[in-house]
Amino acid sequence: MPALVLLGAQWGDEGKGKATDLLGGSVDYVVRYQGGNNAGHTVVVGDQKYALHLLPSGILSPGCTPVIGNGVVVDPAVLLAELSGLNERGVDTSKLLISGNAHLITPYNVTIDKVSERFLGKRKIGTTGRGIGPTYADKINRVGIRVQDLYDESILEQKVEAALEQKNQLLAKVFNRRAIEAGRIVEEMLQYAEQIKPFVADTTLILNDAIDEGKVVLFEGGQGTLLDVDHGTYPFVTSSNPTAGGACTGAGVGPTKISRVIGILKAYTTRVGAGPFPTELHDEDGEALRRIGGERGVTTGRDRRCGWFDAPIARYATRVNGLTDFFLTKLDVLTGWERIPVCVAYEIDGRRVEELPYNQTDFHHAKPIYEMLPGWSEDITKAKTFGDLPKNAQAYVKALEEMSGAPISAIGVGPGRTETIEINSFL
Repeated sequence: MPALVLLGAQWGDEGKGKATDLLGGSVDYVVRYQGGNNAGHTVVVGDQKYALHLLPSGILSPGCTPVIGNGVVVDPAVLLAELSGLNERGVDTSKLLISGNAHLITPYNVTIDKVSERFLGKRKIGTTGRGIGPTYADKINRVGIRVQDLYDESILEQKVEAALEQKNQLLAKVFNRRAIEAGRIVEEMLQYAEQIKPFVADTTLILNDAIDEGKVVLFEGGQGTLLDVDHGTYPFVTSSNPTAGGACTGAGVGPTKISRVIGILKAYTTRVGAGPFPTELHDEDGEALRRIGGERGVTTGRDRRCGWFDAPIARYATRVNGLTDFFLTKLDVLTGWERIPVCVAYEIDGRRVEELPYNQTDFHHAKPIYEMLPGWSEDITKAKTFGDLPKNAQAYVKALEEMSGAPISAIGVGPGRTETIEINSFL
């Protein structure tokens, strides 16, 4: 039985929650392996819509064990609020597991995030202001607070004091803010300890044992490939590795145990926040994509920037993740266009460039070269098989598949749980 990685193949917001949820009935474990509550998934179950920010999408699937891996950064207040909200709606959250090695987002991480972004002014990154980046920075600087530290008050006090020694200097002398009292932070963090304790476990051991026993484990990435701190549009990226390699380090599972890597690909392109975006539209088409697609960030509440499909980005995602399959989402949003542009290459300084340029300056100046594909006007939300799609919709999917470098094994034709065409099984 397989261990699968499911991740975003663009800038995030591709519909990973729906894909994960669809697999959830056949999956034993769903694992978030990076990011924090800066990532959001919308999952529609019947007439119910769930917005998940930190919890794995599998928490909505009975019989599935949701896991927050060591590579995730956890805001305990957000975690408990999200659990409480699901419990109130009748969702069983008791099976959740949280790695004791996951790092905690503290109040001072959130403060540093917000004041730093404001300080950058017009050079700001577009961070969500939720403390994600500063928490990962603390992790790398070895002054981070881990979940397991909540259960040794002495260690927690020492770590908080060490972290604040430098941060208070920064807050006072650079940002003109008051110093933060270590004791107050320790007291606040300790109040979460007993509420979280039932979920804390050695998740690396549990997941490796599960794979060895033949159980199905799905690793769910937040954000998307082009927001990866190493492989994305740096510096306009997140602070972790949403790419496939991040699943190994963020969950403690070796690469030889991963059997399939599925990229979630929207039928057009969106991104939230600052940074280059060659196919971005600033016209009526862009507004239509935003309106019809409901393109508003689940976590941030910000309108997403919208543009046409970008094939070089899809090929890049295939390459850096070793993708075996694509799940194409939101095909229904494109219904009604007479012709649909698809970016097949870029023009950079008069040159045609077929692949994503590694040079940041080149990518900033890249102009899309479009190929026009015929559109369709028929409603596709009731389609159950590939053959049910209009001929032009079929041709669009086949063209994207050929350009992207991996087979499209499933197609989302509507927001509902059942509005998906499965071409090849992921399991």
